[in-house]
Amino acid sequence: MAASTYHSHNRSVIRRARAGDLLEFNRGWYSHWAVYIGNEEVVHLGGIDNDGINGTLKSNHVFTICGKTFNKAVVKKENFWKVVFDSKVEINNTKDKKCRPKPAHEIVREALSKLGEIGYNVLWNNCEHFAAFCRYGVNWSEQANKALTGIAAVGATVVVGGIIRELCKGRKEKTRKHLDF
Repeated sequence: MAASTYHSHNRSVIRRARAGDLLEFNRGWYSHWAVYIGNEEVVHLGGIDNDGINGTLKSNHVFTICGKTFNKAVVKKENFWKVVFDSKVEINNTKDKKCRPKPAHEIVREALSKLGEIGYNVLWNNCEHFAAFCRYGVNWSEQANKALTGIAAVGATVVVGGIIRELCKGRKEKTRKHLDF
């Protein structure tokens, strides 16, 4: 979709946004998150070399190896319109239902205190974790939780499939031995 498609919608959202609100930028197959600090500015964990912010992910910038994070993302303050690209943005404070948000000035102070911090891990330290931590004091990414749940489900399926295969294999061998008599 072209940027002009959502411009009117995004202009309406940014007019309603208040300091400390979390903004979710729908990038299609994932969402980018930022903390709104006022004056059409956001603080967010964004990719170095624009990696990932516009939906163009480089495979070597998505994962960590053995939990080691690499210097490929940084917390930065930017103009909202530089971050939005052709995304549709929404104010998303739905985690307020489960977590108590800090006062707005504390959220903004927390976000600004992280400027320049480097590090990224798609499952443990992504832009949604960062935004949630600033607002609630809790690292929480529903996107990462869904991915981990999917990974666990696939892993469990593989394990159960392997167990069933081994059980069936054992039965066939037992049946063959029984028929050989």
